[in-house]
Amino acid sequence: MRKIITVAVVCLAALLLVTGCSKNGKVRIGIAKIVQHDALDACERGIVDALAARGIDADIDLQNANGDVNTAAQIANKFKSDKVAVAVGIATPVAVSLATTLKDTPVVFSVVTDPVAANLVTTLAHGEGNVTGLSDYLDSGAHIALFKEIAKIKTLGYIYTSSEANSISSLALVEDAAKANGLTLVSQAISTSAELRQAAEAIVNRVDGIYLTTDNTVFSALPALIQVFSAAKKPIFSGDVTGVLGGGAMIASGFNYYKAGLATGHIVADILQGKKPADIPVKFLTEPSESDLFFDLDEAKNCGVTIPAQYLSQANYVFENGKLTTK
Repeated sequence: MRKIITVAVVCLAALLLVTGCSKNGKVRIGIAKIVQHDALDACERGIVDALAARGIDADIDLQNANGDVNTAAQIANKFKSDKVAVAVGIATPVAVSLATTLKDTPVVFSVVTDPVAANLVTTLAHGEGNVTGLSDYLDSGAHIALFKEIAKIKTLGYIYTSSEANSISSLALVEDAAKANGLTLVSQAISTSAELRQAAEAIVNRVDGIYLTTDNTVFSALPALIQVFSAAKKPIFSGDVTGVLGGGAMIASGFNYYKAGLATGHIVADILQGKKPADIPVKFLTEPSESDLFFDLDEAKNCGVTIPAQYLSQANYVFENGKLTTK
């Protein structure tokens, strides 16, 4: 109760200076995501729920750039005009637009793979000026080693969005991991989600399986890729579990996007309650409880692969006979 009263008092006083509070005294927060898909939607929900749990009485403006960087720039300008108290960017393109436009407003990025390469911060040890946030860095080396062990692949496919800094950084990690595991990598670039099916068809017969990192353009049209690879009986390994819980990817391993949203929301709350972005280190999800492991046994059977019992016992999600079981 004390937190709610404190925020309300701060807002009423700041309203005279036309800062980030609504006329009703609620703190005004802008949250924008690059595109709509299950993982980013879960992240968004986590942010909202964390703010509520921290007692932040907020007017929250939820925006979706629909995969368009120009729209992301428009959203950034809207948040600037609306004088939000904090702006949150889910995924790299939106986060970059916010950080570029909002110089006097705290900007919190979420699920950005390489915030240094994206020029959001210069170090992971602390924020940069008015910017800080959470990274969704994946251990692609461990993923690809597991994929090789279980599916016995020799050639690995990878599709990425050439215009996303997040995807370019991930490509370098995948290249290194493929080399370290003695695999031949076949990569294919796309610009929009509409190109995904054609890209999948272009490489499916040249690879033994495909690895997916947290590429938002790919995941926004994921069913098209799943159809192509499932028909060819080629396995998929996804670095995003949330987006494949309905089946289609033989293996998925990665952190929980809802929990990533919760962690991001707590960063926002910390800033609203007095912390400076520059003093907040970039957050990583490192606890085992923050990650998920998923196996689709229907797809494993389709691809002629047996999931070893030692790994199956570790999974907290199993898809079999068209149904998802949570352990």
